[in-house]
Amino acid sequence: MDGKRKLSETFSTALAAHQAGDFSKAEQLYRRILKAHPKHFDALHLLGVIHAQRDRFPEAARLMDRALKIRPDDGQALYNLGNALLPLKRPEKALACFDRVLEIRPDHADAHNNRGNALQELSRLDEALEAYDRALTIRPDHAEAHNNRGNVLQELSRLDEALKAYDRALTVHPDYADAHNNRGYVLQVMGRLNEALKSYDKALTIRPDYVEAHNNRGNAVQELNRFDEALESYDRALKTHPDYAEAHNNRGNVLRRLGRLQDSLASYEKALEIEPDNADGLFNRGNIYQELKLLDEAVEDFERGIKIDPNYGHARGTLYNAKRYSCDWRGYEEETALILAETRAGRPCTTPWLFLAMSDSPGDQLRCTQSWQRERYPTSGSPLWQGERYRHDRIRIAYVSADFHEHPMAWLMAGLFEQHDRSKFETIAISFGPDKPSPTRDRLAKAFEHFIDVRQKSPREIATLLRDMEVDIAIDRKGYTVDNRTAIFSLRPAPIQVNYLAYPGSMGAEYIDYIIADRFVIPEDHQQYYSEKVVYLPDSYQANDSKRAIAERTPKRVEVGLPEKGFVFACFNNNYKITPHMFDTWMRLLAEVDGSVLWLLEANAASSRNMRKEAETRGVAPERLVFAQSLDHENHLARLRLADLFLDTLPFGAHTTASDALWAGLPVLTCLGSTFAGRVGGGLLNAVGLPELITTSLDDYEAKALELARDTVQLSKIRMRLEQNRKTCPLFDTDRYRRHLEAAYESMWTRYQRGEKPSGFSVPAD
Repeated sequence: MDGKRKLSETFSTALAAHQAGDFSKAEQLYRRILKAHPKHFDALHLLGVIHAQRDRFPEAARLMDRALKIRPDDGQALYNLGNALLPLKRPEKALACFDRVLEIRPDHADAHNNRGNALQELSRLDEALEAYDRALTIRPDHAEAHNNRGNVLQELSRLDEALKAYDRALTVHPDYADAHNNRGYVLQVMGRLNEALKSYDKALTIRPDYVEAHNNRGNAVQELNRFDEALESYDRALKTHPDYAEAHNNRGNVLRRLGRLQDSLASYEKALEIEPDNADGLFNRGNIYQELKLLDEAVEDFERGIKIDPNYGHARGTLYNAKRYSCDWRGYEEETALILAETRAGRPCTTPWLFLAMSDSPGDQLRCTQSWQRERYPTSGSPLWQGERYRHDRIRIAYVSADFHEHPMAWLMAGLFEQHDRSKFETIAISFGPDKPSPTRDRLAKAFEHFIDVRQKSPREIATLLRDMEVDIAIDRKGYTVDNRTAIFSLRPAPIQVNYLAYPGSMGAEYIDYIIADRFVIPEDHQQYYSEKVVYLPDSYQANDSKRAIAERTPKRVEVGLPEKGFVFACFNNNYKITPHMFDTWMRLLAEVDGSVLWLLEANAASSRNMRKEAETRGVAPERLVFAQSLDHENHLARLRLADLFLDTLPFGAHTTASDALWAGLPVLTCLGSTFAGRVGGGLLNAVGLPELITTSLDDYEAKALELARDTVQLSKIRMRLEQNRKTCPLFDTDRYRRHLEAAYESMWTRYQRGEKPSGFSVPAD
């Protein structure tokens, strides 16, 4: 009898200590009981509870299992075991525990709620919603169930409903930090960034050390381009939790956007030290390596990332991209076929920009952009422009771009911007790119009536600005190129929205009304491959600046690494445009033309090394490939005079690089492709009066190149004609081009004023 009384007293003392929060004393006493009575149910169960309260979940689950062998139908022990199994990522066993609890006690609201958590972990989301709803039927003021219900709705992309669920949780429990944080996240996904910040700040007022809220707040202000503030938020998260890999990763994202690539790399590496098998970290670090032109390291990271998570984002497209930039053609045919198959199935797996360099099908290119647009830039359900007709004295046109600096597009378009007719047009530059002082930047800033730097604004804020300014025609000068802000146009801030001189293909988006083209780049029977209405200019779709300066001094061949004698084939297109098939043609030309060399752009060390290896495998001495370093634009144009013939690429040909060559007096040989991106060279040659340099098959292209390399008299005559034509031809007549483009804008505006839907048309030559 004394033994039983002593056991009872010891247990009572242990329980009192446990309830008072003295876990150490309670644990000591529970262990004393179990030493004498190993099958004491309550001591086993409650010792397991203490371990769970101390986040020692494996030991907690083991002890509760032992307790349930003694008393299998104890509902509280089953419930506590289920709770311990959830953080151990054993949701199926946890679900079985909660199901058993609910057989015993169907009105156990917390068991329904936690059952929902297990189902959510198993991705059985509709069942999880049912579980939370049952919990709320029993206890309508169950704040945690409202919050968890919001999490499931968020995962189902039912964002409005998720927001209402979090609001209900906060009505019950106004200081519920998790609900404030989750509410902020949903608002952020919805693009309501300033409201999201208020929710994160409320969560942090309640819990100043809430690392997830600091991290999420950093993501929100990063989207608002408030990069210093974002860094501060991530640093606060890391001060509390130094091993928080996600915050290190996000910090790297901000530093990358600030152009601090080495600091960004250090943050990604720290994240990967903590979580070496984190695919997101590997792809982010790989992207930095790519920007640093360390392509071999980038490829290695992307390959590792794919092994860890084959379904990560656009993993295969990202790897393919890096290999194309480095001219690593291993597995080229198989990888290209895979990406084409995914695209045709409606699954975007690479950027539309890179897809231009791998596909010669306008239909496939449209499929690529349509799926990319649906995934990345869906049409807003609440367009900012609601059908109003503005009645301005002049048509307000806004060029929206990141390229108002030393950039190829700026070099082409500066003269156009300067010559716009101010009596008819009010011109606006919306700039979200670098603000680096340079002659080009100064020239552009003066060319517009309004030059607005919006780097610190979100896409929604920029779109709202365009709407508030009552812009008639918003011109997307980025398309799906690097640093684009297509999300601005998805919000429909202007009545007329135009795809112009950036992305050479269809945007695949209903909110882009027109594309500027010419009949060469988009033949009439290709209009079916464009979601936009096609506007044909009479000469060339491409603007050119007749004031582009060329350095007076042409360097000597030896100064740029070229041999003193011998024919110089040149291609200054980006290396990712070079395909193995194109390279085969070029190597045959070098083999046929004694002493000739191929002059290429050195984009990165890996691409140069790989192309030299590829040349050697084709029987061509590697030193016959000469790689040019970057130069300022005026001196680059001057050195182009040293080449004899510019060789274009397929399926993505030369655009600005072709104009550069022609402006410098260098003939361009092209092979006409079947897509906009592959037909630009032909259009430029037609507009400069050299149609004989347009071929229609790679066999003819190779034969023509060989003919010109062997017939220097014929080539000399072509160069002389180019020199004459460039002074008078439509291609380089900036004012003629300006008049035609403005006529196009006026026709678009007139249709809009009459209440007509956008429709294609042609601008007559004046």
